[in-house]
Amino acid sequence: MSLRIALLGTLAHHGPATGYELAKRFDTSINLAWQAKHGQIYPELARMVKSGAVTVENAGDGRGRKVYTVTDAGRREITEWVNGDDLYRGVRNESALRGFLVTLLPPREAAAVMRAEEARHAAKLAEVEHLKEEVEARTAPDDPFGRYALELGLRNATMMRDWAAETAKDLENKAEKEDRR
Repeated sequence: MSLRIALLGTLAHHGPATGYELAKRFDTSINLAWQAKHGQIYPELARMVKSGAVTVENAGDGRGRKVYTVTDAGRREITEWVNGDDLYRGVRNESALRGFLVTLLPPREAAAVMRAEEARHAAKLAEVEHLKEEVEARTAPDDPFGRYALELGLRNATMMRDWAAETAKDLENKAEKEDRR
């Protein structure tokens, strides 16, 4: 459902767009919150047309491009989703799973895994910081679309980097204690 909502929200904010334009917008903004491959976007757009959440028209440029526009029904769907209480929101976090399973390794090896995890999150943080600069350069200061999610991404990447560093340090301390025995 979230891909559908992300597409509807992007169309609602930016206005009519082709599938290619939507995919590019995902790559430079919403991808931080919800990742989608180009091959996932087009089938979802077709389902959205069929359900009446968007309309589709030929771009009229002779290339067969289709332009999608959110409908009132699509806007209502966004409102319902944002206001809804999804008790079954799934969480998949490979870093958290790594945190569970890393303890199955010897402490020194586990510490190295967590240092690699720290580096991945540090790289993600740098990527999000760069994205923030790009967003600020191309959007008006009073345009809030995506800014709250961007701030969440910055905080999350910082927290995950710090968590991995602290976990690695704890494992390194355990390895040192084992070495002294």
